[in-house]
Amino acid sequence: MSLDKATAPGADSLKPQEEPVELPRFMGRHIPPIDRLLIRVIPPVLIVAVMIWVLGNPEAASAAISEMRTFVTGKFTWLFILYSVFTVGVCIWLSMSRVGKIRLGGPKAKPQHSKFAWYSMLFACGQGIGLIFWSVAEPIMLRDENPVIPAGANGGGEEGAIVWTYFHWGLTAWAMYCAVAVCLAYSHHNLGKTLTFREATVDILPRWSRRGAGVVVELLAIIATVLGLATSFGFAAMQFSSGLSSFTGLSASPMMWFMVILIFAGITSISAIVGINKGMARISGLNSILSIVLLAAVLIFGPSLYIISNMSQTFGSFFTNFASMSLWTDSGLAATTLDSWQDSWNGWWTVFIWCWVIAFSPFVAGFIARISRGRTIREFVLGVTIIPSLIVMVWVAIIGSAAIYYDDQSNRSISDSVAADTSSGLFAMLDSVPVIGTILLVIATILVATYYVTSLDSGIYALSEFVSAPGKSGPVFRVVLVLSVATVTTVLLTMGGTAVVDTVQTGTIIGAFPFSFVIILMIINLIRRLLKRDKAIRQLEKDINNPDPSLVFVPDPDGEGAIRKTDQHPEAQS
Repeated sequence: MSLDKATAPGADSLKPQEEPVELPRFMGRHIPPIDRLLIRVIPPVLIVAVMIWVLGNPEAASAAISEMRTFVTGKFTWLFILYSVFTVGVCIWLSMSRVGKIRLGGPKAKPQHSKFAWYSMLFACGQGIGLIFWSVAEPIMLRDENPVIPAGANGGGEEGAIVWTYFHWGLTAWAMYCAVAVCLAYSHHNLGKTLTFREATVDILPRWSRRGAGVVVELLAIIATVLGLATSFGFAAMQFSSGLSSFTGLSASPMMWFMVILIFAGITSISAIVGINKGMARISGLNSILSIVLLAAVLIFGPSLYIISNMSQTFGSFFTNFASMSLWTDSGLAATTLDSWQDSWNGWWTVFIWCWVIAFSPFVAGFIARISRGRTIREFVLGVTIIPSLIVMVWVAIIGSAAIYYDDQSNRSISDSVAADTSSGLFAMLDSVPVIGTILLVIATILVATYYVTSLDSGIYALSEFVSAPGKSGPVFRVVLVLSVATVTTVLLTMGGTAVVDTVQTGTIIGAFPFSFVIILMIINLIRRLLKRDKAIRQLEKDINNPDPSLVFVPDPDGEGAIRKTDQHPEAQS
């Protein structure tokens, strides 16, 4: 009588040591060494070249970039408008069609974060710092002139100012982030690709072009991420300095900017070391709590009746005018030659903001995709679009309405503050809140810091993925990336000041124009993948998310996702 191998004494000791399997299993393309070298070397060289050009001749650089911005605004406003509508349509299709049932990470995947932590990180990495900056500045700047929305009973444009702010920072902007994020999430969690733009895009291209196109796509994503983070870092440092000045009496200076950058970089480095699940999740949770406290305090101690009334009225106006705002191109300008982007309202606002969203898409969408494993596509889309949009609208309704109210009560003093320094608008409004104004100034200043740290944190994680994939970056490498971005920011601010930072920011936005075509191609590729999802693909999604270490998967050399499955135990082959 023979013993079965599985039950024979010492059989376990004969088996290969089984290590935990990292999910999803890698099924993408291994990048050739020369391509990897190009991806690592070209971005810093180009970024240094841009900095030298801007710092060496800031006036000429500003003029050249302004001319490019005029060209993009004059010739392609229609493209950005239709692109934004397209992403909203894609999100509606994803959430309402049968593909919405697909679970990111396979049918057995479980969410890694609670809904509160997930929403907190979504909001913090996407638009937290933008709302801190613009929730007062945009309503104040638009209150005397905005299109589409009819003037109010007193002939003013206060209602339109609030509604346009809802539009620019609400549903459409989040749909633009979501459309990119779901492409990356499905490609990574379900198909085993690296969390990169090249792997989510190039499958739709002819085979002969995929290698070169993949390098170009990744270079654009890396450069957009570094410059976007650096310029945002500069403006966050300036706004944090404005906040400190509002309740300490200290004057903002290059030395204060440098200290703020150093503190932000230090906090982000600590978060990068302890990991995303501990570092950013905790800071994002703090963001959410402080934001709720700030909103509740302004609502209770501020002009409560006016805020509630204006919230109701502007919510209704937003839903009534959403389609008109979404498609408004100011077509009369197309019949003439645009001398400057400043002559176009869209050039100042909608095109500017949509370009900024596209430029931020690489790291915002990459981070959202990373933290969303275990969610269905329907849950993902609704969570990334509806919930943050409602938060944006409530935030703007309270903060923006209070700003307009206090502006009227103080003979336009808040308008004067915004005209002098856009970043000071929020603090000028909070200083007008009776009883607890000074406390709110402190809370808002802390929020500027924590919201930007989470944005920088998410950007560093995405950037490390772009540069290192398919390898995994360690905490030391992420800290190096933080210090690199901080260095770029410091050089721009200390050597060129706000004018140079503004020039580089505008140049980054111009870079959104070619990148928008990459995103459109990637979204089309996602639609193609989902429509072609058959029984074999569904089995593939299960297999590459199977934690059984006895299963070995060999990626298809072409990266198409087709795999061969074997068992690593020799006795299973007989």
